[in-house]
Amino acid sequence: MASRRVTRKWEVFAGRNRFWCDGRLMTAPHPGVFALTLALICGTCVLHFAFDCPFLAARVSGAVPAAGAALCGVTLAALLRTALSDPGIIPRAAPHEAAALGALEAADGAAGRPPPRAREVLVRGRPVKLKYCFTCKMFRPPRASHCSLCDNCVDRFDHHCPWVGNCVGKRNYRYFYLFVVSLSFLAVWVFACAVTHLALLARGAGLAAALRATPASAVAAAVCFLSVWSVLGLAGFHTYLASTDQTTNEDIKGSFSRRGSGGAGTNPYSRGNACANCWHVLCGPLAPSLIDRRGVLSSDTRDDLPPRFAHIMCVPPAPAPGPPAVPAPLATSHSPAPTHRNGALGGSYTNLFEGGDATRHAYTNHSLEPEPVPLQEVAVAAALSASRLRLLHDTTMIDAALDLDDPVAPAAAL
Repeated sequence: MASRRVTRKWEVFAGRNRFWCDGRLMTAPHPGVFALTLALICGTCVLHFAFDCPFLAARVSGAVPAAGAALCGVTLAALLRTALSDPGIIPRAAPHEAAALGALEAADGAAGRPPPRAREVLVRGRPVKLKYCFTCKMFRPPRASHCSLCDNCVDRFDHHCPWVGNCVGKRNYRYFYLFVVSLSFLAVWVFACAVTHLALLARGAGLAAALRATPASAVAAAVCFLSVWSVLGLAGFHTYLASTDQTTNEDIKGSFSRRGSGGAGTNPYSRGNACANCWHVLCGPLAPSLIDRRGVLSSDTRDDLPPRFAHIMCVPPAPAPGPPAVPAPLATSHSPAPTHRNGALGGSYTNLFEGGDATRHAYTNHSLEPEPVPLQEVAVAAALSASRLRLLHDTTMIDAALDLDDPVAPAAAL
């Protein structure tokens, strides 16, 4: 009797990611640039070990090949870990939860109130918006954003990096940083070894003879010289971001600058000093993956593919109709919102995890210390200038995170 084929959840994944090894590995939909990055690093290292290391091991020190092998191994391991892992994808809302939220929005529209497209909470006394994602049908947690290239919401979204073939987010940022820093040291090391090799050969016969004797060293030196400047600059930039607990997305958008944040230029996520920020960002506990890629899809789970995370960010079905209730006034910053004990979305970020069957999910950053505050209807942030959008696309390809396709919030009735 033929065995029944098992369908795993990665086969029906809603995003555009590509999965390998039966869902154990995942990349962006277009991994061609990542393959080019891998080929450049491996090719340069092959030239280094084949031509420079034997000469320098005999003339200078036997530790030269060992140091090069260590740098190459760390760089390739960090690159593969960044490119083939889950960056922190947030599962989409289940169909029945999206339908329930749509019904509530339709009820608000029938009552003459436009549905809110963003909600506001306080994080260490600073208002932070929870924006609604029209694709994933949920309110995103703080610092999350939707990448249109991968078609996923990513927690603590930094940017989409084509060179590593993946988004860079909460779960793989530390490995991306390790890759950039180790690649900087590797490029400097290979360049120094190639130049030393050529200089020692040129002592007696001249530079032309040295180039004819080992042209591979000249090629390796040229590749490293052309790439080391951008890699060193990128390493310095991300060192600054880690020391201030910011993301590339937030820095380019000016989320915490005085001009971009309405005059309040404080970062609510910062720990107060660079060492604490670097420790939290690069050495803190690694959040578990929220997508069950290799889970078996059964008939009981076909209608509820995303994990229980959707229960946190989406409003559950409304209670059964009863006698009409007197509409309560909209919550303001001076009046606390009522707490819902039936599992509905409460009036604060804390209430997202209270009531009903909704449980605190692993994505929660316990260090944020959110303060209860009424969820309010807020307007969508103003569009960025053309120069910032051009810089955003040319340098990091994270224009997908700006939600430029969100419809303009309807004006309030007079």
